[in-house]
Amino acid sequence: MRNTDFAPFYRSSVGFDRMLDLIAGAERPEPQESWPPYDIERLDEDRYRITMALAGFAQDELSVVAERNTLLVEGRKPDDDAGRNYLHRGIAQRGFRRQFDLADFVQVKGAAYEHGLLSIELEREVPEAMKPRRIEISTELAQAQRRARSERRAEQRVETVAAQ
Repeated sequence: MRNTDFAPFYRSSVGFDRMLDLIAGAERPEPQESWPPYDIERLDEDRYRITMALAGFAQDELSVVAERNTLLVEGRKPDDDAGRNYLHRGIAQRGFRRQFDLADFVQVKGAAYEHGLLSIELEREVPEAMKPRRIEISTELAQAQRRARSERRAEQRVETVAAQ
């Protein structure tokens, strides 16, 4: 991959620094660890699930930690090979550390471990203040018309009260 200079974007944008850092980081060659295998599913518009195949791990050997915009999953196996004489060892017994970058407002809702599969539920929760809202467009003419209507209603109320 070629090295891209993101400096012009940093100079002309506000609040996109995390996204630009992620893109720049993706350009750096890093060894890709393929173990343990995992799936990322999109369940609907705002819900996701990460499922990791962790056969051989007990629930107490796993750790799931959610920090700001990061999900860290770790597995640690105790060294209990004393007295064992393997002729072939094909079952992975090594620990692992897998980190997932989460988008803004994505929260970890829970995790479950069953039949060697760790499932982590995620949901995007955009705060009300960040959701789109309709803004009324007003002009001086529209404001004057509203004032006139309001004054007419007030006069009608006074006339109604006076008539009673």
